[in-house]
Amino acid sequence: MNLKFLHLHLHGLIRSNNLELGRDSDTGGQTQYVLELVRSLANISDVDQVDLVTRLISDSKVDNSYSKEREFIEPGAQIIRFQFGPSKYLRKELLWPYLDELTHDLIKHYQKHENKPNFIHAHYADAGYVGVRLSKALKVPFIFTGHSLGREKKRKLLEAGLSINQIEKLYCISKRINAEEEALKYADVVVTSTKQESVFQYSQYNSFSPEKSKVIAPGVDHNKFHHIHSTTETSEIDNMMLPFLKDLRKPPLLAISRAVRRKNIPSLVEAYGRSEKLKRKANLVLVLGCRDNTSKLDSQQRDVFQKIFEMIDKYNLYGKVAYPKKHSPANIPSLYRWAASRGGIFVNPALTEPFGLTLLEASSCGLPIIATDDGGPKEIHSKCENGLLVDVTDINKLKIALENGISNSSQWKFWSKNGIEGVHRHFSWNTHVRNYLSTLTSHRQKSIIFSSSGIKESCLKGSSSLIKPH
Repeated sequence: MNLKFLHLHLHGLIRSNNLELGRDSDTGGQTQYVLELVRSLANISDVDQVDLVTRLISDSKVDNSYSKEREFIEPGAQIIRFQFGPSKYLRKELLWPYLDELTHDLIKHYQKHENKPNFIHAHYADAGYVGVRLSKALKVPFIFTGHSLGREKKRKLLEAGLSINQIEKLYCISKRINAEEEALKYADVVVTSTKQESVFQYSQYNSFSPEKSKVIAPGVDHNKFHHIHSTTETSEIDNMMLPFLKDLRKPPLLAISRAVRRKNIPSLVEAYGRSEKLKRKANLVLVLGCRDNTSKLDSQQRDVFQKIFEMIDKYNLYGKVAYPKKHSPANIPSLYRWAASRGGIFVNPALTEPFGLTLLEASSCGLPIIATDDGGPKEIHSKCENGLLVDVTDINKLKIALENGISNSSQWKFWSKNGIEGVHRHFSWNTHVRNYLSTLTSHRQKSIIFSSSGIKESCLKGSSSLIKPH
């Protein structure tokens, strides 16, 4: 079938292995999602090539792996890095002036090599801006995933007390929203993770057409995220926590996220600090990316850590709260299993959560969840029944939910079992990629798009015909 895909993820801090999740405000679960989607597509027998285009960065402040022009993920999949703008690392909000440069280079690249993709899939608003123009130039169908949408982000930040000027300065929110409007207008397919995204978030855009939207839930790598823990990895995590915690036997309330305002971690610390029961019976463990020195973080991250440290001091939480500076990607599954082995809970207190991949990872490892009642967690919970959802804007309600989460051992076991079984049943990468290709085929058959894509019905006939032999 000779299918070729081009995925655009422009931030730059993405590589084939050892993702630096949480390194900055832009390296969250969506980075993992894009890489796993590319990898899964490359394993489909009818897919010949998957290119992941990102930004080339040459900067002593980041690893030199991001300066390689080409990196092979596995047979049939590669990362191609283009330099646009200055060579140093820039957060995504500062990339807007250089996107036309990238667009020009990509058009030349794919026209020159006569190897244009069958589909272009853009991730985030900046990639959407480039994807629209590239799609028109190459006459290739355009797929868009916003991941985190500007209008919803703006609404939540206004509720949190930021001014319009602050939001504009920090996030270039007008450019972001305009790019999202344009991407939604010209997209042939809009891939979302949840129905909530489509109904309540994408619908805020004038250009959004519900008939273009397809909900395809992300998957989990079940070989990596499983519930069987070892004493070796338990000891390794214990050693990571020793500098912080007085009593390692207590069940941990575990949060893994980026240190950004949207993730609402200071409110979690305050909820914990207000509860004598939690301080007596549980530890709080915050894994918020890697850092050498908080003074070297961007202003948003510094602000988040400052608020966390203020809460720890206010409620005298020393010996009860862990906030390790470093961890490797390999530590993440171990952290989930370690927390589960101690009877802990995974907590996602984000103000808005389009999906919540960490919730799936934690659940697959047997760790129950307490999460925001916004967005993706609702749909995960409806399929798994593996914990509690709560209005995280109400700190007292969050406190009560946390107390309830560690209070009943039989309830905990019920949630743990449900999470393992539910994630395995509903969330796998094989299912995701089959639905993804099915969507493209369906649209071709309806003569909406992809009239010349060449997708055959064999794509949809059983997983055995889809997977490439190795």
